[in-house]
Amino acid sequence: MPVAAATGPVIPAGAATIITVAPTGAESAKSDVPALPVTLDELVRTGIDCAQLGASIIHVHIRDGEARPTLDVGRLTDTVAALRERTDLIVQVSSGGSVSDSEADRLRVLESNPDGASCSMGTVNFGRDVFTNRWDFIVELHTQLRDRQIVPEYEIFDLGQLTSLARLLDKHGLPYGGHVHCDLVMGVPGGMPGTTHALVAAQQSLPPGATFSATGVGRSTLPVALAALSAGGHLRVGMEDTLSYAAGEPVRDNAQLVARAAGLARIAQRPPMPVADARALLGVLDRRGR
Repeated sequence: MPVAAATGPVIPAGAATIITVAPTGAESAKSDVPALPVTLDELVRTGIDCAQLGASIIHVHIRDGEARPTLDVGRLTDTVAALRERTDLIVQVSSGGSVSDSEADRLRVLESNPDGASCSMGTVNFGRDVFTNRWDFIVELHTQLRDRQIVPEYEIFDLGQLTSLARLLDKHGLPYGGHVHCDLVMGVPGGMPGTTHALVAAQQSLPPGATFSATGVGRSTLPVALAALSAGGHLRVGMEDTLSYAAGEPVRDNAQLVARAAGLARIAQRPPMPVADARALLGVLDRRGR
């Protein structure tokens, strides 16, 4: 069925807020950011702490024994299993990795048996680097996610990528679970700015029935969070996206960012969504015990 352009949905003011924590990323070095969780134990402890504060999804990047970004499937599988054993969080892996990772390695992360995975909807300048996402790769990732019963989160770095998403759904069908959920990644140098105007423009271009989270990179963290809450969206926070809590004040840990997001959500009368409700909304397959 063709996907027509439509104004994105507005969640009722009393609805709850999904909070995603993205604790690590692939950009920052442990030597520069000692609080960055890079070991399995650090990631699990981060997951436990953030779940207690209101997070319902953890977006996972992993590091090797030297704290360098890696897409090693064995290490990633162990990470997914440990997070699933020790927390109730929805475990979402990154299929983006770092800008230098191959398409084949990015597809292989799905072998780690996660609940969800990112699916970036287009190529974007990432500062001085280029994060490449060819159309054929997007289609293959979308198809494999559905075949493996993994829920995608469509990563949107610029407005045109929402047009690409509409084309993808029109030509290749809905994702596993039948629900479309996007993450508006805002404030990346080379992508859309982290402003209210940009967020509203993106929201108005969402596919019919879709929900969205918003990620504000760097200084745009708070403006994007406030705009997302006012527009009925959900939140993603974490040290992947920002390392400053306030001007001149480094982030202490990911739990500090989740606690602030949960506080803002409560102020907006949209408290953190329980994990079970987030699973139901997104159509996540229950893999616990598998």
